[in-house]
Formats: sequence, C-alpha cells, structure tokens
Amino acid sequence: AATMISVSIFVVFIALMLAGVPIGVALMLGGAVGIGFGDLGWFSIPNNFYAGIAKYPLLALPMFVLVGAIFERSGVARRLVDFAIAIVGRGPGMLPVVAIGVAMFMGGISGSGPATAAAVGAVVLVSMAKAGYPPAYSASVIGSAAALDILIPPSIAFIVYSVLVPGASVPALFAAGLIPGMLAGLGLMIPAVWLARRHGMGGRDAHEPRPPFLKALREASWGLFAPVLILGGMRLGWFTPTEAAVVAVAYGFFVGVVIFRTIGWRASAGTV
Repeated sequence: AATMISVSIFVVFIALMLAGVPIGVALMLGGAVGIGFGDLGWFSIPNNFYAGIAKYPLLALPMFVLVGAIFERSGVARRLVDFAIAIVGRGPGMLPVVAIGVAMFMGGISGSGPATAAAVGAVVLVSMAKAGYPPAYSASVIGSAAALDILIPPSIAFIVYSVLVPGASVPALFAAGLIPGMLAGLGLMIPAVWLARRHGMGGRDAHEPRPPFLKALREASWGLFAPVLILGGMRLGWFTPTEAAVVAVAYGFFVGVVIFRTIGWRASAGTV
C-alpha cells in the first residue's frame, strides 16, 4: 500500500509538470493525492496546511525580505558601497571585494540572499560594468556573495530550520553561523581578486575618484547601525527574531523617510 501511494504521488506530480502546472501547485496536488489514498483522509489536508504555516517565527521571513528592499530603495546600500570603496580603495579586483563585503553586511540586515542580490546588484553591477568587468563575472560574484547570507545572521534559513526542528534555538543558530559566514566571505574574496587581476579585469576603476573616508563613514553610519540594532537587540533579549524583523522594517522606513528622504510617505504607504 505504501508503495502504491508513493507511486501515485510521483505519477500525479510528473503528469502535472508535463501539463505545464506550476511546480508549487503540482507538489500540493501530488501530496493531496497521497494523503487521500492513505489513512489520513482528505479532511486532514486543511488542518495540516494550517499547522504548517501557523508558526509565529515564520512572520519574520517577509519582514526581513522587506528590510532588504527598503535599504536598497532608501539609498543605504549605495552609501555602504561608497564606504567600502573608501576603505579598500580603487583598482583591479577591488570592486568585487566591495560587492562581497557589502553583500555580507546586507545579509546581516535582511538575512535573505535574493534580497541582498537585488540590493547589491542594483548598486554595484553598473559600476563593475563601467570598470571593465564582464557581466558574467560580476553576476557570479554578486550571486555567490548573496548565497553566503544563509550563514550570516539573521539568516532566514536558520529561522525556517528552527521551525522545522523542535528544540533548535534561533539565537544559538545565529551564533553558530556568524564566524563560518565571515570566513566563507573572506574565502570568496581571494579567488575573486585573483581572477580579476590575472585576466586584467577592472583596470578602468583605478582612474575613478576614491570617496572621502569621513564623509562616507558619516553617510553610511545609519546603515552600519542596523545590524547592531537587530543582532544586539536579540542578543540582549530586547526582542525575539520576529520582533527584530519588525523593528528592522520600522528602522529602515525611518532612515529612508526621515533621515535620507529618499522614500516619500506615499511611496512607503504603497510599499506596505
């Protein structure tokens, strides 16, 4: 019986995929067929569906993704890039280091790889193209750097893992991923710089002016404070990861609307 149920799920899933049904719907219908043929019964599907999503920590997922979009829209990502350039300077291989470093830092704000890739890519891709980096190289560097956010807290993957595995502590998972995430980022910088200099990429970047350090630090200070607020607040017990996500969204709106004034009240209302 178990074999027949497994075969029916697989057959239904493949048939729906070949018919052009979206993969999420195909998975749902295939699983529903298996549940219906099993001992659980059709009426257990709504209960199991609700039990799977009615998790308080999961509320943090869309909030952290929204934080990444807000920080890109408000110009914080642009200021972080300028600050990173002021630190490492210009020259072949330096823009990839900036992209990786800012992606790691944005991961400490949003916890989402796709959100980080969108925010950093919107700022860095044009600069890397002007500096002479091939589009494929630039995209691979940013994509690889954004993938590191699965380790750097507040990682969305860690939050999902804590929901799926009973007894898994979110603060403990965050603490466990911080050092490996930083080491992975440093390990990614080495081949990125080596490839850029070996193949002569980014030579035109050396002729661009370097942002003044103090000015770049002052403008990036609001973005630099965000991980301190998010991770420090959770570490001190001021708020849970879910509450930290909401605090981060409120902080991002405050910086974009009040401090930098790059997000209007009408735009922020439309975003919500």
